Amino acid sequence: MTNRLAGKKIIITGAASNIGKEIARHFVVEGAAVVIGDLNSEVGEATAKEIGATFLTVDVSREESVSGFIEAAVAKMGGLDVLVQNAGVQRVGKVSNFSQSDWDLTFAVNARAHFFGAKHAIPHLKQSGKGSIINTSSLAGKRGGPGTTAYSASKGAVIAFSTALALELADDNIRVNTVCPGWVDTDFNNPAINLMGGKSSQSEAVKQVVPLQRQAQCSEMAPLYVYLASDESSYVTAQAINVDGGAYN
Repeated sequence: MTNRLAGKKIIITGAASNIGKEIARHFVVEGAAVVIGDLNSEVGEATAKEIGATFLTVDVSREESVSGFIEAAVAKMGGLDVLVQNAGVQRVGKVSNFSQSDWDLTFAVNARAHFFGAKHAIPHLKQSGKGSIINTSSLAGKRGGPGTTAYSASKGAVIAFSTALALELADDNIRVNTVCPGWVDTDFNNPAINLMGGKSSQSEAVKQVVPLQRQAQCSEMAPLYVYLASDESSYVTAQAINVDGGAYN
């Protein structure tokens, strides 16, 4: 442990499992006080106990839930230095067959929730005198593919929102950046994998499009979040940073 985040008070959504869990784990190891939020309370409670964080239930698609979650987390920690927005959903299918309900859900969780979180976290970040907002997009937000139009569009919206927000908050010394994971070995990607014809087809595709010829592990995403949450990145804002094994070049 190097205590790179000692004294930092951090909120992270979508942290019950997968990438979010590993981000939260790294934050705790680096000395931060961490409140994780997720809709899955059973798994979230277990994760919090395992890594040494606090869990609170949140439905990021509802503004009142996000507001209450942030207020409760801030009260628990006594302030806020970093907001990480990682909650997401994945729905796939051709546009001609895609339902409005799936489209609306995708944007509610993947895009609109970032607005809710930022809106209610900003007053607390201003009180700290500086802050960092780290939003999770995807390589799909920069380079979409067949059958992933809703997901790609929602993740592209996160990048655009984050860049504009970074400029809006620069005078307040609040930095806003976006992380764009590529292929990560997680069950979150099962809808896309099934669309591609299963694991074997997906593995072959990864070898063809990823120069490192493999998927990332969830733990390989976390170090960038630690850097962006720390004071080491004090001059980094308005960036959408790929962690993709070289796929986007």
